[in-house]
This record gives sequence, C-alpha cells and structure tokens, in this order.
Amino acid sequence: MKDVGMKPETLRSATATTSFHAPAHCLQRIADRDTEKGDPQASARIAGILAAKRTDELLPLCHPLPIHAAEVHFHIESERVVIEAEVHTIGPTGVEMEALTAASMAALTLYDMLKPYAEAEELAVGETRLLDKTGGKSHFKRTLKKPLSATVLMVSDPVADGHKPDTAGRHVLEGLEKAGFAPVDYRLLHDDETQVREALDTAIAADTQLIVTVGGTGIGPKDRVVETVEPLLTTPMPGLMEAARAFGQRRTPYAVLSRGVSGFAGNSLVLTFPGSRSGAQETLAALLPSIVHVLEIHQRFAGHTG
Repeated sequence: MKDVGMKPETLRSATATTSFHAPAHCLQRIADRDTEKGDPQASARIAGILAAKRTDELLPLCHPLPIHAAEVHFHIESERVVIEAEVHTIGPTGVEMEALTAASMAALTLYDMLKPYAEAEELAVGETRLLDKTGGKSHFKRTLKKPLSATVLMVSDPVADGHKPDTAGRHVLEGLEKAGFAPVDYRLLHDDETQVREALDTAIAADTQLIVTVGGTGIGPKDRVVETVEPLLTTPMPGLMEAARAFGQRRTPYAVLSRGVSGFAGNSLVLTFPGSRSGAQETLAALLPSIVHVLEIHQRFAGHTG
C-alpha cells in the first residue's frame, strides 16, 4: 500500500462514467422508476454512493478517504443509460477509484433490477472510464516550468564541523533539484549570525530566486536564524510557515516549536526550515506546491517591471 503520509491534503474531485445497455421497454421502466424491486434510479443512486464510501473495502490497495460529497446522475438515451458519478474529498490522495466504483456499482444495480424483464444477452454494462479529476499533483504542480536558481544554507555547528552528517539539508537540496531548481548552491554554515548574514546577503545580491535556510529555528541560545532573516524581509509571507507548522503538527506535536519565518527579501523568496531531517522533510512536502506557484507568479511580475 502506497505511503501517502507526507502528501499534503487538498480538495480533490473525480467524475467517472459508465453505461447500461438494455431494450427499450427496460429503459422505459428506468425512466418510469418502476420495477418489482422498486425505483431503479433511486436504488442505483444509493448503491453508487455507498460504493464510493466503501471503495477501500472493495479494492485492496485503496486508502480510506473521507467522502465529503458523492452523487450519481442518470441520462436515459435510446439504447442505454449513461451514468455519471462525481465524488469529492479533502485528502492526501485522489478519488478516481471511488468515482469509478460508484459508476460501476450503479450500473450493476440497474442490471440486477432489470434482469427479470429481459434476456441475459439483451443487458450489458458498457465502457467505464474517468472523465476528469482535480486536486493533488495534477492540479497543484510540484515542479517548475523552467529552472530557477536556489541556495540551501545548512546552519549547524556539528554539521559544519564534520561531526554529524547533513541529512536535513541534503534532503532539501535533492527535493529542490527534483522540482526543477537549477543551479542549486549548497553551503554548510556554523551557528554564527555574521556568517549566516553574509551568506544571505550574497545570495540576495545575486538575485537567487529561492533561499532556504535549514536549522536555527528553535529555542536554543544559538538558534538565531530567524533573528537574522526577519529584518531582511521586504515582503513577509507568514502564511507559508504557518502552513508548514500546521502540516508538521499533524505528524508530531513538536512542530509548533519551530519559529520559522518566510517572505521575499528583494527578488529572493527566503524560507527558514527546521534543522531536523523530519522537520525539513515535512516542511518541504507542505510548501513545495506553494513555492513553485509563488515563484512562477513572481517571475511573471518581474518580467513586466521597468
């Protein structure tokens, strides 16, 4: 079963369709809502909605999802009924299979309720397919359309002195490269305000599009990255780190200890990540779609200046 624990929750929807083929007199019964078992449209609608809610029990590798809305619609044509199922959720993975399952179960319910009125060869469930889906990585992109420059500054005495491997900064570096950032400058810094400030000034002066500090956002006496970055921000964007903390808190209560800040310093988007590998990983997972989006918007604005 795929691990979706590090995927941000987004509003997702999917619409699927299938068809039920039957003789004209059977289609008339569907239109008249008249069979010996009751109203075929009402029964098929409820069956489809229930199927959407129970898809994880029917398909072994599907994740259970909160279904916030589900509906099934019927369009009666000359030789068939076209069924459309629409499903919505807010979750870490999509509802394509829920929509497909809902449409399929609605069609099977019609088959069951109409089979007393026709020969087996006269009834058939037709093509089932996905019509559309929204949300998730197909809607909120996690990769750039074209490369942008980035700098990753790992701030830690043990790491800079070679006493500890840098798993957090390296994860951020690799994640940004995978997202299409290039070139990505990577530096190890001591917990020293002057050293951090000089590295920030250099990156900002070079118009580096994204600057990520890793470490120094806690409450220790040497955790001074926030105090160094905050005065440089010309356009604060507090919502970014608020979102990161909210994402992290659902995975560990210690995420609230991060004092990270974010915003533009001139033309550079500056983000302050926690120094632990899990904290950096969670922050990047939470923010990457927003980072890509805000930088691409900023590039459009920058292209119209002057």
